[in-house]
Amino acid sequence: MIAILRRDLRLAIRAGGGFGLALVFFLIVVVLVPFAVGPDTDRLSVIAPGVLWLGALLACLLSLDRLFATDAEDGSLELMATAPVPLEGVVLAKAIAHWMTTGLPLALVAPALGILLALPVQAVPVLTLGLLIGTPALSMIGSFGAALTVGLKRGGLLLSLLVLPLYVPTLIFGALAAASAAEGQAWQTPLLLLAGITLGSLALLPFAGAGALRVNLR
Repeated sequence: MIAILRRDLRLAIRAGGGFGLALVFFLIVVVLVPFAVGPDTDRLSVIAPGVLWLGALLACLLSLDRLFATDAEDGSLELMATAPVPLEGVVLAKAIAHWMTTGLPLALVAPALGILLALPVQAVPVLTLGLLIGTPALSMIGSFGAALTVGLKRGGLLLSLLVLPLYVPTLIFGALAAASAAEGQAWQTPLLLLAGITLGSLALLPFAGAGALRVNLR
């Protein structure tokens, strides 16, 4: 499992697709928002939590379609299925690698981009914490969707249609926590619900993803 994690991290960093593309996309989305809605700081501060979370969500989608497709094309996925490591561990390792190359960098650069969108200072730590807690769920849900569509041609669109509805609760609670902190209200409950979604995803979806891979490998 650790070997698979290291392999995926090396491939992502060498190829630059998952690691660099997500950051660039996230930056572009956030920079373009003031041009679209105007430079009014009061308006930007209100929409900043939703914009930052939506940008992170869409950035996580960019590399999901290649999560298992590359391994299926070169035959590595069949070898992984016969390896001593169960497929559940393979799905979990790939989800962790995806989070480390997409979700984690996005969470680390989010404070600077939040200041760019006039996000109140007291909401910046909550936004960062929310992204650190919530983005693993995005990667885990995405890995499940990628496992479902691994054998399909042009499965990227179908993958997005499958995954986006499952992303909605994470988006709602993550943005709500940051927005509540910006308004000086209690933000702990949305973060706890966000943590519950992440823990539930990590506990259940590796088994669902492994089941989908076994069906597609038959």
